[in-house]
Amino acid sequence: MSELRDWAELLRVSALFTVPGDVLAGAAASGRRPGTATALAAGASLCLYEAGMALNDWADRDEDAAERPHRPVPSGRIAPGQALAAAAVLTGAGLGLAFAAGRPAAWCATALAGTVWAYDLRLKHTAAGPAAMAAARGLDLLMGAAATAGPRTERRRPSAGHPPVGPSTGASPGRGDAVSARPAAGGPVAAGADPWAGGTAGAVRRALLPAAVISAHTYALTTVSRTETQGGARGGPLAALGVTALLGALVGTDGHAGPVSPWRRSGPADASGVPGGPVARGELGKLGRVVLAGGYAVTAGRPLVHAVLNPSPPLTQRAVGGGIRALIPLQAALAARSGAPVSAAVLAALVPAARRLARKVSPT
Repeated sequence: MSELRDWAELLRVSALFTVPGDVLAGAAASGRRPGTATALAAGASLCLYEAGMALNDWADRDEDAAERPHRPVPSGRIAPGQALAAAAVLTGAGLGLAFAAGRPAAWCATALAGTVWAYDLRLKHTAAGPAAMAAARGLDLLMGAAATAGPRTERRRPSAGHPPVGPSTGASPGRGDAVSARPAAGGPVAAGADPWAGGTAGAVRRALLPAAVISAHTYALTTVSRTETQGGARGGPLAALGVTALLGALVGTDGHAGPVSPWRRSGPADASGVPGGPVARGELGKLGRVVLAGGYAVTAGRPLVHAVLNPSPPLTQRAVGGGIRALIPLQAALAARSGAPVSAAVLAALVPAARRLARKVSPT
């Protein structure tokens, strides 16, 4: 009979801490305060992630019998049918939670679920595998933005740097609209000039760059993982090391000022109603962002250096584990860059717990 530890190993529960950060980073990029819809999206994200883990081991049961006979399915601790049933149930639960979060989140979740099943059943061992996995993490982040700014979000009074929130209109103003909505320096916000106009579409558009960052990291990590059982390949870890350095520098810096910098406008409104204002870019926020970006670079980069120097299976697997754990500080840095210090702090607090649990249950 399967025990709780067997299921924890099948579902890789130590990697669960890396999941809600996608939704929170997406919510931060939307510029809206996380709410009930965000929590529902986070639940959907967790369910779909675990569905992917169970489906992965069901699909790889023959391969794992040769390369990883200790895994729960090939070792007989969990029957293949149980793993497949868990994947189906968790997928249904994830879609249900996403529908409860609102139609935009449901669309994202449906695309995410389809990507997860396509990856596990068809694409994993093809050239499209890393791209499919990268798309899944990007969709996960976009779901957070869509849910947070979606029609389910209740109206709130403008406060604490958060703009008023209303139902999505589906309208998508151009860049000129967003710039023209800014009031004159020191002046009041013009009536009807909501700098966050654009509803769900605008929120998703603001989340595209953070989603691209998460996707790039995931693509590089998935490329490394393809040789983790055989080892012997330096190219993957070396390329991933370059991607890590680039992303760390990108999220750790403040970008360029002016209307051409989307992230400058992706933070919450300052006292004048302008998103990404001076208050949101305070020195403390800059320091936190730099620390989080550095934590990401060290967590992912150090084991990658070891894998480049000695591409043995154990060191390659360690590099994959480091890349999984590095998702948390990366998500926190993205949230900080979007002007959401509370979300960044919550995510950063998950790092010690994830590290402790990874010593008991492998995330790979």
